[in-house]
Amino acid sequence: MPGVRQVVDYALQRRAVLADVAAGRVATADACDAGVYLLQAASYHGRPTARPCPLCRQEPIVEVNWIFGERLGAAAGSARSADEISRLADAISEFTVHVVEVCRSCRWNHLVQSYVLGTDDASGGGRRRRRTASP
Repeated sequence: MPGVRQVVDYALQRRAVLADVAAGRVATADACDAGVYLLQAASYHGRPTARPCPLCRQEPIVEVNWIFGERLGAAAGSARSADEISRLADAISEFTVHVVEVCRSCRWNHLVQSYVLGTDDASGGGRRRRRTASP
């Protein structure tokens, strides 16, 4: 998605949790604790992946995008589709997207990635974007 910046990947943290579960340091019930709202969001707003659940392997993981930001108003803290996020990125100055993977079978869930989107316009509108260096 164009304009993505400040990307944080939580893959190492995910691997550590899975290793702790495998070693018995963390109970499976503690790792598989998705709440009702997250499971509903996975059903209605989730994007299926080809990756199986790392714990139960019964069902493919679903990714859910949650949005947060001061300028989002009532939409802050809600799950949104990729299309809705793209439209918001063209209209809102800055907001954060958190990508959470969810297994609807065993309730595994983990934050996979977070990133910032938006026009980067302090006034909250317009299509101006700040140029950033590419890696």
